[in-house]
Amino acid sequence: MLAPRLAYFAGVARHEHVTRAAQDMGVPQSTLSRAMVRLEQDLGIALFARKGRTVSLTPAGRAFLTSVEGALAEVERAAESVRADADPASGKVAFGFLHTMGSETVPGLIRAFRADHPRVRFQLVQNYGEAMIERLRAGELDLCLTSPVPDAPDLVARRVDVQRLRLVVPDDHRLAGRRRVRLAEAAEESFVTLEPGYGLRRITDDLCAEAGFKPRVAFEGEEAETLRGLVAAGLGVALLPPPAVARPGVVELTVTAPRAVREIGLAWLDGHPDTPPVAAFKRFLLSRRGQILPD
Repeated sequence: MLAPRLAYFAGVARHEHVTRAAQDMGVPQSTLSRAMVRLEQDLGIALFARKGRTVSLTPAGRAFLTSVEGALAEVERAAESVRADADPASGKVAFGFLHTMGSETVPGLIRAFRADHPRVRFQLVQNYGEAMIERLRAGELDLCLTSPVPDAPDLVARRVDVQRLRLVVPDDHRLAGRRRVRLAEAAEESFVTLEPGYGLRRITDDLCAEAGFKPRVAFEGEEAETLRGLVAAGLGVALLPPPAVARPGVVELTVTAPRAVREIGLAWLDGHPDTPPVAAFKRFLLSRRGQILPD
């Protein structure tokens, strides 16, 4: 209840004259006078000593003014920040994406986007799918690239690409001389996988179930390249997307059955208004359906 009257109070305190303050702020003098009376009533203390239309601060009023000016300055800084973030030319996009897209996919996308929007800023967040969805819902992200494509009533999601998964085996593995393999041929192997809650873990479990077995999980991790290292060390096999750079010590096999892919989706909060830079980046990503991932 106090907040709407704080700027009026600061204006009157600055001018020490109700009429001049009203003229400066473009409000009727009567409105300003009533607001000051109500403010003092709400606080239960006199802020001004009055002599006609001239006023001076009481000691309580001077102490109150210091805090009010700090609060108003903080509000103005916050307003400037959100205005800057929404600026069409130089605003900010809070963008989330999967860890496996961090080394090549996302840098390439941002480079292409900034060819036409060179001053747009990005807050980048790498995480697994469920964590990014929660950050969308909390208002901490504007957009995210995730997998599987989320299906929830409070989200909008569009499939923007499909990525083949490969069975990664040590280079001295019994299957390493092959180029293609049916996933059922790995039914007796130990698997290294991402932890439960990760989209790729769910896809791995589903594909193994489709192939007729439940994977025997030897190690769980949080990052795909760590899993490749575990495979190279001979600690198991893994279903993973292609690496940005080939890693020694492993062989990557095409899975012929079942169809081993993961769908990549662009998601945002339904009904959430976009700032101009967010809207521009969303249009850019949707225009590149089927071209999000590098060849």
